[in-house]
Amino acid sequence: MNELTAKIYPSCDAFFNTLKMWKTSNQKLVFTNGCFDLLHRGHIDSLLKSAALGDKLIVGLNTDRSVKQLKGSKRPLMDEQARALMLAALQMVDAVILFDKETPYDLIKFVQPDVLVKGNEYAIEEIAGYDIVLARGGTVETIELTKGYSTSALIQQIKDL
Repeated sequence: MNELTAKIYPSCDAFFNTLKMWKTSNQKLVFTNGCFDLLHRGHIDSLLKSAALGDKLIVGLNTDRSVKQLKGSKRPLMDEQARALMLAALQMVDAVILFDKETPYDLIKFVQPDVLVKGNEYAIEEIAGYDIVLARGGTVETIELTKGYSTSALIQQIKDL
């Protein structure tokens, strides 16, 4: 296992010991999630803003199966291992945990983050797990997205070449 793959966890069970260590040392845990298919500047900006809200940034990553459910049969363009490795290579990301459902609700319930972050295209009440985080005294933050950057727009640009 190298430094990058050590940041990738295929399940909650695999992440348990790391999570316990971070909670014991009172690390402020920030959670965000997404598909991260074709990593772009908008993703980087969002992850930087998220990481600035605490001590450890945990990224929930949709598995290939859940991306297909959300985005259609032609997605993802990059498999979950490649997407996880790219996220793990980012300095601001401390852990990448794969989840196989449409939403990360169960993962958020397991992690119990101090801060839950999504883009400002969502109302707080629309963010999966907001109730869990608020009920334990945490905060839910929406961050402004970087205009002009999206995976769908990139795919369209490539198609138009």
